[in-house]
Amino acid sequence: MVPWLSPDAPFPPVERALGASSGAPGLLAASADLLPSRLVDAYRHGIFPWYSDGQPVLWWSPDPRMILRPDEFKVSPSLRKTLKRVLRDPAWEIRVDNDFAAVMRACANAPRHGQRGTWITADVIDAYSSLHRIGDAHSIETWLDGQRVGGLYGVSIGKMFFGESMFAAVTDASKIALAALVAHLRRNGVELIDCQQNTAHLASLGGREIARKAFIAHVRATVGAHAIGWRFDKQVLADWIGQGHADNSPVPTL
Repeated sequence: MVPWLSPDAPFPPVERALGASSGAPGLLAASADLLPSRLVDAYRHGIFPWYSDGQPVLWWSPDPRMILRPDEFKVSPSLRKTLKRVLRDPAWEIRVDNDFAAVMRACANAPRHGQRGTWITADVIDAYSSLHRIGDAHSIETWLDGQRVGGLYGVSIGKMFFGESMFAAVTDASKIALAALVAHLRRNGVELIDCQQNTAHLASLGGREIARKAFIAHVRATVGAHAIGWRFDKQVLADWIGQGHADNSPVPTL
């Protein structure tokens, strides 16, 4: 039985989430509220919300957990060429937190293979925008000729980054934003990006699954660290590309 959380009730231990044999593996709890304080508490415990419009707020902690280690990020030859072009051409920009809510809306409207609708509802946008205003959520945006053409957003607590969603209006625009994020996180000693659930796209970029126990241990060890800064642009890519590292090799420290 999935517990219903009152506004002041704490989350149950993640080990109580439904198992693989259930119809909803990883489902931990449900609630009516999506308050910023509840969201921050959830991420600090390795829990995230995911639900459809009209449902209660459903809280998840799946086992295994999909993650991407910045030093395992895979760069294909074609993406490397694109990144070099981004660095050369001033028409390309990487902006951070230029318009957080607009990135969320773009992610909500992005088509997803095998999915109908979106979980990024107006209430979700409001809740994460509140986290953005207090400095716990950020957007990394790819711009071309003055137009936002891709990006991603997520939650940053201590030395842990929890990825939420990304979109691309032109080829590789979201990958450019992700590459910039990876370079920035490596520069700041962040060792793991939470990707929540397994997708072929994330796996192609170096994402992989780890046991929930290991994931939770890493979260506990990193969320209490000093928060990293979020002022950067496409220059974070320059040293990386200049290293001339081999295809699909680990990204060198910036």
